[in-house]
Amino acid sequence: MKSFDEPVNAGQVAASIGKQLAKAAVAARVDGKLVDLTTVIDHDAQLELVLGDSDAGREILRHSTSHLMAQAVKELFPDAQVTIGPAVDNGFYYDFDYERPFTPDDLNKIEQRMRQIAKRNLKVERRVMARDEAVSFFRDMGEIYKAEIIAGIPDGEEISLYSQGDFIDLCSGPHVSSTGKLKAFKLQRVAGAYWRGDSNNKMLQRIYGTAWHSQEALDAYLTQLAEAEKRDHRRLGKDLDLFSLQEDAGGGLVFWHPMGSRVRRMIEEFWKEKHIAGGYEFLYTPHMANRDLWDQSGHTSFYADGMFRPMEVDEQAYQIRPMNCPFHILIYKDALRSYRELPFRWAELGTVYRYEMSGALHGLFRVRGFTQDDAHIFCTEDQIESEIQQILDLTLDILGAYGFSNFEINLSTRPEKSVGEEAIWDRATEALRAAIISRNLPYVVDEGGGAFYGPKIDLKITDAIGRKWQCSTVQLDFNLPERFEMEYVAADGTRKRPIMIHRALMGSLERFFGILVEHYAGAFPLWLAPVQAQVMTITEAQDEYAQQVRDALRAAGLRAEMDLRNEKVGYKIREHTLKKVPYLLVVGDREREEGTINVRLRSGQNLGSLPLSAVIARLSEENDSRALEPKEV
Repeated sequence: MKSFDEPVNAGQVAASIGKQLAKAAVAARVDGKLVDLTTVIDHDAQLELVLGDSDAGREILRHSTSHLMAQAVKELFPDAQVTIGPAVDNGFYYDFDYERPFTPDDLNKIEQRMRQIAKRNLKVERRVMARDEAVSFFRDMGEIYKAEIIAGIPDGEEISLYSQGDFIDLCSGPHVSSTGKLKAFKLQRVAGAYWRGDSNNKMLQRIYGTAWHSQEALDAYLTQLAEAEKRDHRRLGKDLDLFSLQEDAGGGLVFWHPMGSRVRRMIEEFWKEKHIAGGYEFLYTPHMANRDLWDQSGHTSFYADGMFRPMEVDEQAYQIRPMNCPFHILIYKDALRSYRELPFRWAELGTVYRYEMSGALHGLFRVRGFTQDDAHIFCTEDQIESEIQQILDLTLDILGAYGFSNFEINLSTRPEKSVGEEAIWDRATEALRAAIISRNLPYVVDEGGGAFYGPKIDLKITDAIGRKWQCSTVQLDFNLPERFEMEYVAADGTRKRPIMIHRALMGSLERFFGILVEHYAGAFPLWLAPVQAQVMTITEAQDEYAQQVRDALRAAGLRAEMDLRNEKVGYKIREHTLKKVPYLLVVGDREREEGTINVRLRSGQNLGSLPLSAVIARLSEENDSRALEPKEV
């Protein structure tokens, strides 16, 4: 506890503790509220300093850097109009309206000017204006977009502006105390973006950048980006002939090629195997339904922007499905259910269709048609905790098989606007928390971050180069059982509403497949590899023996191919190594005579000549155990 004889700001408190702390702090929380370091504290308060290397601190650094970039653009291109510039994951952007496209040379000039402004160490100061005054202020400056934003804010709400030197921007803050705090940043690229995300509006130019708390952190991120570019699933998907996105058929639609389909089949079969063991039943439901169903579920009200337009069938409006849940509910309601039957665990690899803006489409990560590894559990309130425990176990088991072992879990609680009784919310949230704790999993609470219809658990995985991916989600739902008047007969003969649990472990097969391609850099472990073994000849004299080897491998359930082309064996080895085939099997005259195979790994390791039976045994064991790496010799 620290005491002061007169009001102080958070920055002064940090400086009174130590120079290094004052240097590292970028903002503060006063009685839980995030504020600038310059905010005066004139009462007894709980103070928490926010450091630049924290999640909140990085967001503040990035938002402040977006203002730094906007100031640099205005100094270099005075006629440019500034619009919005938020922090985003790992970086920031700012949208500008300018008469010509920004060039790579422009980006270099903007970044250099940003560094100059940072060295000026300009104070960043906050001021408050009334709404109408702020509208006039920005109109007089010629900033029509800012004036439009402010005009849309309800009258009476506080309008805060931040200034640094001659540059003034609309922002709720908080921000760093001076531009000198901004040292580790890099501008990355320019893209197009419609004003307010509406294609009917003017196309703006969006400049993306990244900012970090230290040069070391920035360098590590840029190295990760370079590695990610090498692993880009769109390039590898083409190089390895896994899938394509056929623009002739429309954007955001995935075409699975034979090699990619083999991998997908392995993923699906493994998923089904684990779900059967977990007590799930599989459902198959239609891809569309009468629009009345989507009205009843509420999707046409709260999810209309994500749905395609309805089509007319027999003079009725039919909607292609954006989600699977209403169909599973209809199956539940097809009969009167008893508490003795619960829980129902129903799973479906259900393809859904969602409207995404063309600018948001991105390889397999953002598409318009995708298959969810969906499941819905209908249970009693008393069964929530045990069901969540089983879901977590299944999730960790399935994701662990792909090599993911580092998880980040969020527990999202009741938002201000929600449905359902408070007591049920409290019991359900504690059931989720207890299930997480029972599995000794670290988690953070996202207060008020739950859906309006129930609390949820979100799980992120970390890939081979340290990126985090949101995959698994578990959501409790008190809304749909009410909307559809779902019931079960309780032990006392009364009718009660079941609890509905929505859960997806991989999220979608397309996105998860893209993550796997990048995680493995295209070099799938043996059990997933589309071609597990490639048999290669040195001359045509070994063609018959190569075919015997391939057929024996296939008879053992392995995915084997053979290359009988009249090419040098070194050329064949290089080619199939680039195709990332795990095992390269070479047969020459000696191998044919001895009944052996020269075995090489795609890593370049040569295991020497082995009997065919030994090769089959080795590959079968590695395949059946779903090993992530070949066994040491």
